[in-house]
Amino acid sequence: MTGRRHFRSTVLPTCTRPDRATAVSAAALVACVSLIAGCGVIPGVTGGSGDDPIKVMTWAPENTNATNKAGMPAFAKAYARWVNAQGGLNGHKITVLTCNDRNDSVAAARCAQRAVSEGVVAVVGSYSQYADSFLPPLEGAGIPYIGGYGVTSDEFTSPLSYPVNGGQPTLLAGLGKALSDCGPVTLVRPDTVAGDELSPLLDSGLTAGGHSATKDLRAPEDATEYSRQSERALQQTTTDPATKGCVVPALGDRTDTFMDSFRRARDTYPTVRTAMVLGNVDQTEINASGGQSGPYEGSYITGWYPVETDSRWNPMKKVISEEAFGDNRIDAADTGVQTTWIAYSAFKEVVESLTGEVTADAVREALDDGMKVATGGLTPTLQWKFQGPLAAVGFPRLANTDVSLQIVRKGRLVLAKKGFTDVTDTLKNADLN
Repeated sequence: MTGRRHFRSTVLPTCTRPDRATAVSAAALVACVSLIAGCGVIPGVTGGSGDDPIKVMTWAPENTNATNKAGMPAFAKAYARWVNAQGGLNGHKITVLTCNDRNDSVAAARCAQRAVSEGVVAVVGSYSQYADSFLPPLEGAGIPYIGGYGVTSDEFTSPLSYPVNGGQPTLLAGLGKALSDCGPVTLVRPDTVAGDELSPLLDSGLTAGGHSATKDLRAPEDATEYSRQSERALQQTTTDPATKGCVVPALGDRTDTFMDSFRRARDTYPTVRTAMVLGNVDQTEINASGGQSGPYEGSYITGWYPVETDSRWNPMKKVISEEAFGDNRIDAADTGVQTTWIAYSAFKEVVESLTGEVTADAVREALDDGMKVATGGLTPTLQWKFQGPLAAVGFPRLANTDVSLQIVRKGRLVLAKKGFTDVTDTLKNADLN
């Protein structure tokens, strides 16, 4: 099923959110950005005037009954301590404000409103499902949103968004391609607006591999057990006993809860495999669930970045070791923490490229002027264009279409295929109407 589409109007009076099937013209996006100064920009969003500290914000949900990403704001604070100990960014100390999005639209809006009132120059390395709530205040004030988690489609359409990964679109498209040798595929996903977008994205990869569409199974995103959904998923996936079907849980932090129910129901369906995207499971969860003897063994998992043991993560691990040793909220294997590291690394490059005051306008203009950001090989070189190659399917700001294919072998996440896979062509054929 393609699901209901959910787009919002922006506070910029002449800019509207594009239809998924319609290309966003470069001229329209340029117009959106040029109008920012006349659409309620809050005076004083300067952050780094003279010797003043550069003020930024990072937000994420914490202590909720659904997805939690406490490691992201915790790492942002650690990063600020580390940068300041090195002399700051371009001679400026950095101040990181944090906010609990609470997985709630009202709380997300309050975080954004606080960012505006505090005069931050950017929101960096954050997670929220509620772009409808947080983007309007940021757009109205001209504050760039750098390195969101990619959980909403709006992050790939807003002219103020600068994503560092490909979000759910790339992970699901890449996973669908990897499951081309599966029998029936059942997607278990949240019964939410964000969840509605997952099935057609997985189908784009399945179709590219010559596979039939997924069977779509909705589930509550905050349930305490999923026995009914597990049984139904297994039944849907074993319509042909001669083939090995695949179940794809995509329930965020509740994926482990689903897998606990799934493990108990799976005994009578030995041929069913599981596959998922990184962020729904990581090495910590694989360890906690039994490692090699647990339900994830043999699962394909797609990710945005190299595996956590890759040496390219050593600079991030150095920051954690020096400034957050013993903080159990921060895990180097957590994709939220990894995304925050990459986002702050990109922000650092932007600030160091500036010759004048560090303001929201200056940061945004540097990014919009075609600046290329290197991430030490963790992603391809990033450059945000007003109309990227995926504008026609509603992702004009998607700058990173690479995914890595991993597999759980002997209880460890390892690469199933060397290097990255570019899913641009796969996503171009996604049926997102």
